[in-house]
Amino acid sequence: MKIAFVVNQVRKETSDYTTTGLALQAHKMGHEVYYMGVGDLAYLKNEQMGGFARKIPDKQFRSVDTFLQAVKETDKLKISTTDLDILVLRNDPSADIDKRPWAQNAGIVFGQLAQSQGLTVINDPTCLSQASNKMYFQYFPKQVRPKTIITRNISDIEAFYNANNNKIILKPLQGSGGRNVFLINKQEAKNMNQIVDAICRDGFVVAQEYLPAAKNGDIRLFLLDGDPIIVKGRMAAIHRHQKAGDIRSNIHQGGQVGKARITKRIREIIELVGPKLKEDGMFLTGLDIVGDKLMEVNVFSPGGLAHACELYDVDFYTPVIEAMQKRINR
Repeated sequence: MKIAFVVNQVRKETSDYTTTGLALQAHKMGHEVYYMGVGDLAYLKNEQMGGFARKIPDKQFRSVDTFLQAVKETDKLKISTTDLDILVLRNDPSADIDKRPWAQNAGIVFGQLAQSQGLTVINDPTCLSQASNKMYFQYFPKQVRPKTIITRNISDIEAFYNANNNKIILKPLQGSGGRNVFLINKQEAKNMNQIVDAICRDGFVVAQEYLPAAKNGDIRLFLLDGDPIIVKGRMAAIHRHQKAGDIRSNIHQGGQVGKARITKRIREIIELVGPKLKEDGMFLTGLDIVGDKLMEVNVFSPGGLAHACELYDVDFYTPVIEAMQKRINR
């Protein structure tokens, strides 16, 4: 199987990224693996989607660090859809909002072209275009979602704040990774106008009810074609704890990780949202669960799978690569 992973920028990939683990495991399993940054994508003179890719050297690697170093040092070569079996879109559009706005939708646009030319593309680029902001979350069953409004109107946000015990979360409609997420309580209410103005510079504001269980962090859980990834009786999930004084549990914002306790309610949430994710062609996704509610669905580049592998001493990468092979065969 010939696999190309599309990321934001190859030089910025790190050894603990989920993409790195998937690519290394695919290489170990004997597959031909390529890396492409979104800036490497191109429409070629033969009318094929393609671009410039780094092919993983045909050798064994002592560690994930030496593997990634070899990736970054490998010269690029030109490839097209005819050279590949599957294109894996792992770039995060929100990471390019500020400095590279041209790159935000590049993976989706070129992915759609590649798909039209017969290449298997995951996650499905057409559905990714519909899920390019948090509005996609509102299409999931009401019983799994916290109370939410999406607006640019400060009066609506103030009314929502008053109706939810003077404690809400504000965040941008487009974005991920805990960027510009604010807790508004009685102490911070005086700054609400400024916070809303700051978020509105990037678009709409998402206001959500505050869930008391958030003080205990959240559960990041991985789904493969809408089903949990289970190996040796372990589910691919981690419990993320925020650092002191922060409301965000994101690992790169200083959050810590531990083993996740999978409750009956978490299984119910999976059953409620899994079918839609599968129907939408969302091959690999991450659910963020706080208490008994689903807070977010990450469909672009859910991270943390490396931590799950380490915590449970289980290989969660192989089932994902095997599912890619089955997708191609099908």
